[in-house]
Amino acid sequence: MAINLRTCLVLWLLCLCSTLWADEGESGSKSPDRWKVKEWKVQTSLYTKHWSDNPDHVNDQNLINVEMVYNNDWLAGGAYFDNSFGQSSWFLYMGHQWPLFHSKYWYFKLMGGLLYGYKDEYKDKIPLNGNEIAPAILPSIGLRYKHVFTELNIAGTAAITVTAGISF
Repeated sequence: MAINLRTCLVLWLLCLCSTLWADEGESGSKSPDRWKVKEWKVQTSLYTKHWSDNPDHVNDQNLINVEMVYNNDWLAGGAYFDNSFGQSSWFLYMGHQWPLFHSKYWYFKLMGGLLYGYKDEYKDKIPLNGNEIAPAILPSIGLRYKHVFTELNIAGTAAITVTAGISF
């Protein structure tokens, strides 16, 4: 069975909806306030450093990421960017963020989703890449002040990326 980008988008939306429907509050009743959008985030990449000095690597990702964060700190988002080899790519994800050090400024975020775009001679550069779509997990450490934030994203054993954005 071939999986294309449209199928991945539908699966991502179904997963998002299932988490919204399945959440129950402490009393056992549905808690709709937990799933209200607390904030929207828009961010872009500032700096990328690959761990290896492969001459094919591109360090300018041109990232545009849109993310919604719910009252319960679950999140969902999508990113469009140029991958490590300059190919247009998408990352559709869900995740969660936790405060660090009991601080309202520092947080840890873990995202998991589907990555599309590693193709042709670079299709084997990421694991489990079937039909140019692969599962991906992306941890990140963030710092926010009011509506401005920056994050350090760790792309497995490949690279780190520093991003900045605004929330509203």
